[in-house]
Amino acid sequence: MKIVFLDRATIADSVTLRKPEFSHDWKDFAKSTPEQAKERLMDADIAVVNKVKLTRDTLRALPKLKMIAVTATGTDNVDLEACREFGIEVRNVAGYAKDTVAEHTFALILTLRRAIPGYIADVARGDWQASGQFCIHTHPIKELRGSRMALVGGGAIGQAVAGIARAFGMEVAFTGRKGTTEVADGRMPFDEALGWCDILSLHCPLEQSNAALLGLAEFQKMARAPIVINTARGGLIVEEDLATALREGLIAGAGVDAASVEPPAADHPFMSLLDMPNFILTPHVAWAGEAAMQTVADSVIASIGDFIRSE
Repeated sequence: MKIVFLDRATIADSVTLRKPEFSHDWKDFAKSTPEQAKERLMDADIAVVNKVKLTRDTLRALPKLKMIAVTATGTDNVDLEACREFGIEVRNVAGYAKDTVAEHTFALILTLRRAIPGYIADVARGDWQASGQFCIHTHPIKELRGSRMALVGGGAIGQAVAGIARAFGMEVAFTGRKGTTEVADGRMPFDEALGWCDILSLHCPLEQSNAALLGLAEFQKMARAPIVINTARGGLIVEEDLATALREGLIAGAGVDAASVEPPAADHPFMSLLDMPNFILTPHVAWAGEAAMQTVADSVIASIGDFIRSE
């Protein structure tokens, strides 16, 4: 049984990757392009992958492949329809990141609401010393208690974020799907939530139905100029429009942990925002708490073992 991990470098070296107990040949690659993936999986029975794209054309060329183990929750990099057609089982890891992503979400929220980047820059520039008094008031600071948070996505991560928000004394609403006013389970219609919230946070998977979920039309409906947080997938936001919304004051700030292309190129819209005190870009690390990554590694190996035993 040959197992190939196409992008081992996406899991930190500090994480122990315990190998399966059954007889196998394991091969690690630090990273792989989609073109390299086809060659490297040519004689593989099981592929382990985080973000490498496995397209229909690639999968068609791999008749020996029986299983794909995704070291993440999102599977948008794998053509699932093609896998069903070719008889390839796909297994992901769910629930491992609810605490670490929720914590990162609030790290971004608190950093922006407390205007911490702006104040750090002020101190470094000498503005505090020049003021001649014990404090300066160069950036507005807003408390969380009493503010309104709208959450897109009510899975484990969204629920964890909601729990923290309620502990801070915030009002919380989960949104319905974009484009419909019919909602259930106490959800708020999507367009209504855009105008209601002080903070909008995305915690949904990227699917064809919700790509470009937030564009300029949606930012223009945000009556309270909220902070926008995205610790999910970059493709949920039209990135040029977010840059426009930030510069024009349609939103008060943005904390982003994902981009549509990762890493973003030098001319990516987000790169031009890095000097703004109300914009934070982190390199897709919300999920990467040490305990969470170890859970991912252990769960993937367990999943492979389960697959072999069931077979």
